[in-house]
Amino acid sequence: QDGLKQCLAEFRQQLAWVERLDVTLGPVADPVSQSASASDAVDPENDFQREMSFYRQAQAAVLEALPRLRKLQVPTRRPDDYFAEMAKSDQQMQKIRQKLKSKQEAMERSEKAKQLRAMRKYGKKVQVEVLQRRQKEKKNMLNAVKKYQKGLSDKLDFLDEEQTSSQGNKKGNASQRTKKGPNAKRRYKNQKFGFGGKKKGSKWNTKESFNDVSSFQSKVAHNKGPGKGGRGGKGGKKALNKRPGKRARQKMKNRAR
Repeated sequence: QDGLKQCLAEFRQQLAWVERLDVTLGPVADPVSQSASASDAVDPENDFQREMSFYRQAQAAVLEALPRLRKLQVPTRRPDDYFAEMAKSDQQMQKIRQKLKSKQEAMERSEKAKQLRAMRKYGKKVQVEVLQRRQKEKKNMLNAVKKYQKGLSDKLDFLDEEQTSSQGNKKGNASQRTKKGPNAKRRYKNQKFGFGGKKKGSKWNTKESFNDVSSFQSKVAHNKGPGKGGRGGKGGKKALNKRPGKRARQKMKNRAR
């Protein structure tokens, strides 16, 4: 012990505090308990208590040293143009970034895979429920048919239910088709060629046209007009109401098309 004290006396130099900057204090008061925890109260095996003890002791040293440094006009803030080289090189930081990125991508892929599995599981569950419901309906209908065949029941309600269900499905499909409308290919063809319509039978006679005789001319129909050919006509011209030949009729039909 005497030798240690002698060595300490030799090492000790009578310098100003600004040259030494030594501060020895206990930890600052805990804001929760409003009391400074003793050193023996800290459990060394408890990482949180140990680190909090170091933090509060450093905080007490800062609170004691900063006013003294300001009083001595010693700057305590880092200048804006201060440049400090990092302990790790850029290559090492790039490797760290790539590793973090790969971990993030792996987590995203894992999350997507989980979602897909959940969706498949849900879809399979819905499919099983639909099949079970159909089998149950089929079983009930077969039981009702057997009862009707054996004479145990005289009701045919199961046929009405089947018809209503099929009609409901047809109506639903029709409403979906009407709401959906024509596709892009159909719209393009409609724009290019028109909206179609009835082609054959467009010149057929109807009841209204058959009863309409406003354009009928008896003189023309019976070849009695002035200057017309016939038995008493001049120049032996052909009658206007004479039916044209087969070739002429074919040409007229081609022109109409």
